[in-house]
Amino acid sequence: MVKALIFDKDGTLFDFTLTWGAWVMGVLPVLQPDAARHSDLLQVLGYDPAMGRFAKSSPVIGCTTPEIAALIQPLLPHFTPDALNDVLNQQAGRAPLQPAVDLPSTLGGFRAQGLRLGLATNDTEGPARAHLTRAGVLPLFDFIAGCDSGWGGKPAPGQLLAFADSIAVAPADIAMVGDSLHDLHAARAAGMLAVGVLTGVAETADLAPHADVVLHNIGHIAGWLAQRAGGGVET
Repeated sequence: MVKALIFDKDGTLFDFTLTWGAWVMGVLPVLQPDAARHSDLLQVLGYDPAMGRFAKSSPVIGCTTPEIAALIQPLLPHFTPDALNDVLNQQAGRAPLQPAVDLPSTLGGFRAQGLRLGLATNDTEGPARAHLTRAGVLPLFDFIAGCDSGWGGKPAPGQLLAFADSIAVAPADIAMVGDSLHDLHAARAAGMLAVGVLTGVAETADLAPHADVVLHNIGHIAGWLAQRAGGGVET
């Protein structure tokens, strides 16, 4: 029986491309005032502004903020690594969020069913809390972990196992919900159910071999849970 849900943030609670595509275009002039030099940064970040699309290999999808900073720092010698990490965190906290669904209603519905809720993101904890606050859902979460919260980042299972410990629920009774293979691999490593959603860059064919179920968005979780409880077919 599923007693708790732990969510990825970007691409799961928030539509990945709409949110982080706008973030990339906003952060570029902050990082590099010379627009003629933006193409190199866009290539490393894996974003095509003409198509409005991230490459599936984009580090923005699965890397931690310090990892992204390390990748782009050689292109930005006017920043120290620590200063660059700070700028990315500040700008991430201001990202123009596009919720994937009505988050207060959807997450509030899960709480009304008695489910405990957690967040595990490769973003840092400060911006993650800022995003949840702006979306009006921070009080609904029992647990929030970023890559700097002390349990590492995904695909390692540390954040997920810390959530299970914090709410005293067995990992087998928890579903990890995410849009990337990092999320699903973390779920498997933690011994949790793996739920894929299609509000990120990955497609069904990418996620299905690694997931217990792939859903269009988190709004379909309630129906999936009802099917599991009734012994129905998972779709």
